[in-house]
Amino acid sequence: MCFSANASFVVSSGLIGIGVATINKIKHKFQIPFSIIPVLFSFQQLTEGVLWLSLTTSQFNYLQELVTFTFLIFAQVIWPIWVPASIWLLEKNNLRKKILFALLFTGIMVSAYLFYSLINYNIESKINNHHISYLIAMPKFIYVNGGVLYFMVTVIPPFISSIKKMNFLGIILLISYLFTKLVFHEFIISVWCFFASIISLMVLYINFNYEKEFKQNFKLIE
Repeated sequence: MCFSANASFVVSSGLIGIGVATINKIKHKFQIPFSIIPVLFSFQQLTEGVLWLSLTTSQFNYLQELVTFTFLIFAQVIWPIWVPASIWLLEKNNLRKKILFALLFTGIMVSAYLFYSLINYNIESKINNHHISYLIAMPKFIYVNGGVLYFMVTVIPPFISSIKKMNFLGIILLISYLFTKLVFHEFIISVWCFFASIISLMVLYINFNYEKEFKQNFKLIE
């Protein structure tokens, strides 16, 4: 998270609690990827908390390269696949499922290229105006186009889903992205991930109501 090590650690701890509550609502195996999103966010925030320490405390400097890379793996490689995949697994409408699969396929390509960029271009993290900024020395036109595709595969899937509550998740993701883009443009990787971690509460809410909606819409027989 972009504000401090302590803030990242506090958010990480809170997300573990949300994650446990969300996992306890699992009734079907295909819910697992969506349900563990808060846990993944927890590890991501923990990683950035350690990064704060590595940037501000000399005894932790040796961890900076490792935790920078780890955080960016979460932010740029895992989420473009995980978001569309987890929603695709929940979907039962055939047409919507096909659209989500197309987004998942796009997400795989985005993740593959971003992973290639992380291991082939110089990456750097630094504190700037009380925020952490991440610098990846990839060509600008690729960075811009990659950003557009990243937005598509992480924000659009909730709007495609036939699960009513999932649309609210999409709205919150969209608003948080636009706010971050406008106010914290230079630190969008760090700050948007913070807002996205708060959205884990919405994941819990969706999981809490999913079974009822699943039975109503698709006549699940236990």
